[in-house]
Amino acid sequence: MLTTVIGAYPKPNYIKITDWFNAAGGTDTEHPTKFYDSEIKKMGSEVYELFKTATKEIIKDQEECGIDILTDGEVRRENYIHYHCRHLDGINFDKLTEKVARTGNYKCWLPTITGRVRANASFLVDEWKNNQQLTSKHLKITIPGPMTITDTIANTYYKSDEEMGVDLADAINVEIKRLVDAGCKYIQVDEPLFARKPENALNFGIKNLERCFKDINNKNVEKITHICCGYPDKLDAINYPKAPLNSYSKISKELDKSIIDTVSIEDAHRYNNLEFLKDFNNTKVIFGLIKIASSQIETKEEIVSRIKEVIKFIDKKQLIVAPDCGLGHLPRDLAKNKLKIMVEAAKSF
Repeated sequence: MLTTVIGAYPKPNYIKITDWFNAAGGTDTEHPTKFYDSEIKKMGSEVYELFKTATKEIIKDQEECGIDILTDGEVRRENYIHYHCRHLDGINFDKLTEKVARTGNYKCWLPTITGRVRANASFLVDEWKNNQQLTSKHLKITIPGPMTITDTIANTYYKSDEEMGVDLADAINVEIKRLVDAGCKYIQVDEPLFARKPENALNFGIKNLERCFKDINNKNVEKITHICCGYPDKLDAINYPKAPLNSYSKISKELDKSIIDTVSIEDAHRYNNLEFLKDFNNTKVIFGLIKIASSQIETKEEIVSRIKEVIKFIDKKQLIVAPDCGLGHLPRDLAKNKLKIMVEAAKSF
């Protein structure tokens, strides 16, 4: 049974970037983009060598744990959404606008769309190629999806989220095509807003997600989407806001009809009614089995037991084992311990 991680990984302490995991307020920080440029400058001329060293360490950690499909840990990013937006035309990071985000959960100051969003020069291709050289295993690239970007950015230009999503999808599609041409096999577009706003996902979100992968006909490319149900603001948070428990079941059939090859979902922090997995007849499932914001270490027996429940509803050949979401909240040693146990459990099938 294959294993993967979702995206973020604990940054080494010499990477002095304020990200969602170490900011005041955690993932609900009031200023998610304010400090990035100045912090990059403070790291000086060695910044890219430091990024390379950190990426090597993160990849080595995953390899030592036995993970099959790796990520670069998103080590260059303050968060996976705004880092991508920095490389798109039409989004002004000097003009910050206060906005209520994440279906009303908190307020923050966000970069503002002031003109039509378009792709700019390629940026992920060189990152992926350089990082892929650090491992013999496949390295997955992670990208924010149109609906999630729409919720995490301010807008003074577009008349509707759907219209904005079309241009965002087209811009993402340009970069995905560049990645495919470079040889990237695993491309993951994250859409946590699908779980928070399933009606919008059904009305236009899934359509725009497919638009991100428009004309990607290479059968060796895995078109993946990750849909988390809620992100805690700190380690060992308990009653943090989550999407409705029935969100996955509302969108599962339409996702299975889509061009997406693999759907990534969370289960560890809050068990799902697994009946909806029966809807995935054509789609693989990356299934979250590790709590990403709990200091409690799952046992191999717990993970094995949950996998046994899952494969009552889908064939085990469809299943890929992973943590719930990014691991940035965890201390690095704790993240490794959890991943090692997860891999041991997965390899027993």
